[in-house]
Amino acid sequence: MNDDSAVDNSITPEEDIILDFRHVTKKFPGVTALSDVSFQIRRGEIHGLCGENGAGKSTLMKILSGVYPWGTYEGQVFCEGQELKLENRSIRQAIETGIAIVYQELTLVPGMTVGENVFLGKEPLEAGAINWDKLYADTQQLLTKYKLDIHPQAIVKNLGVGKMQMTEIAKALSENARILILDEPTSALAEAEIEKLMEILRTLKEHGVTCIYITHKLNEFFAITDSITVLRDGHVITTQPTPSLTVEKLVSYMVGREMTERFPESHRQPGEVILEVEDLHAADPEESAREVLKGVNLTLRKGEVLGIAGLMGSGRTELAMTIFGEYGKITQGTVKLDGRVIDVKSSREAMMQGLSLVPEDRKRHGLVLIQSILRNISLPNLDQFASWFRIDDNAELKASRTFAQSLAIKAPNLEVQCNTLSGGNQQKVVISKWLMSSPKVLILDDPTRGIDVGAKYEIYKLINDLTAQGIAIIMISSDLEEVLGMSDRVMVMHAGRSAGTLDIAEATQERIMTLATGIA
Repeated sequence: MNDDSAVDNSITPEEDIILDFRHVTKKFPGVTALSDVSFQIRRGEIHGLCGENGAGKSTLMKILSGVYPWGTYEGQVFCEGQELKLENRSIRQAIETGIAIVYQELTLVPGMTVGENVFLGKEPLEAGAINWDKLYADTQQLLTKYKLDIHPQAIVKNLGVGKMQMTEIAKALSENARILILDEPTSALAEAEIEKLMEILRTLKEHGVTCIYITHKLNEFFAITDSITVLRDGHVITTQPTPSLTVEKLVSYMVGREMTERFPESHRQPGEVILEVEDLHAADPEESAREVLKGVNLTLRKGEVLGIAGLMGSGRTELAMTIFGEYGKITQGTVKLDGRVIDVKSSREAMMQGLSLVPEDRKRHGLVLIQSILRNISLPNLDQFASWFRIDDNAELKASRTFAQSLAIKAPNLEVQCNTLSGGNQQKVVISKWLMSSPKVLILDDPTRGIDVGAKYEIYKLINDLTAQGIAIIMISSDLEEVLGMSDRVMVMHAGRSAGTLDIAEATQERIMTLATGIA
């Protein structure tokens, strides 16, 4: 299935190859996750691994990092000329071989310091006790070497997401990793933090560390990688030097077809105002003296998409969670639905009023991952199927199947656990359960975060379908192109306030950023 015309067939000297995948095939019951995967990664390069959710990227990295040990897959993986034969539950063996992975979900202990996290489980000992001076000195040496701007004795829970990411990288490098896998490293980072991460990766490259970079943000491949391998449906489609590719080429390799437009065409005709937020102030639930919302005003019409933009920390998510009754205590201002003031204090009350929220972190706040698709879709809606102290299983199944089919959730059946689904399908499950509650207003907080380009397009089409039914949508997004491509109007937040609202005809990235940074 390889596109031979697109594959880089140039001969590379053997000593330049650090990783060599040869005919790797991995099968699960009823599914072939990887099929005859063969490609090479050069020593000291930053190699992009690209593909839609379900393409096989995670499976391949789990083989490389020891989650799936040698013998559970066909083919061979060579690391620095030696076949990689990682034993059962051999993540530690992979680390000792020089292979480390930084996952999208950080694995740090929040209450410990940076140094304690970096050397957790391998603390320097002296006379049977931890030598704290050496631990922090070694941590500082590591941070200085790789230009990681964090203090060894800082408590992790007090750090921003960007510095937590640096700590995770330092933790991997403390094992003398020669190969570093970064899985969606920028999904929760602001632009300034992303640029800092790019600088760190360039420093790692200078020190000879080979990086495998996985992301759904295609522009990042062109900013940092030397070459890119594209996977589709478990097959290698191409491996090419990054300069020989364009975004359009990359997308066509990923999805198997030309995508002439990123955003589906819509013909919205918004109706009357359904939601009004007037001078809304709210306090941090854990620190009541600190205001997180300091005067937010917005209006939302039936059948409209109101995009909300702003930098991280601007209060976007806090606004969504407060309207939904699950975050800050409202200290001033009002929320009106259908012209009447509402006072929502819980998600249950929000649902009863006709509000639904697809949260920013679908794994933590949107799904019960160990439960089935069926249970997740029906969970907030069990009242619809309850009679005489029991659940009507047939009605629950019928209703859940209707929503699963209408959103084209890809799974053999509704009993499949949500933790086995791709990111795009997990997001569809979250949306399905809230659509079942028949909302008047649907709030989407970063709805395409961590989702591939094909699945994004499906979500966009769904948004258009919902607005055609008269549902009003608030869409919060960190992707300005997405905000501009999907919104009818854009409300920009800065420092907990609404900095301005722009009609889409007058909205540009420059105008949005001027408002978001407080310059205007």
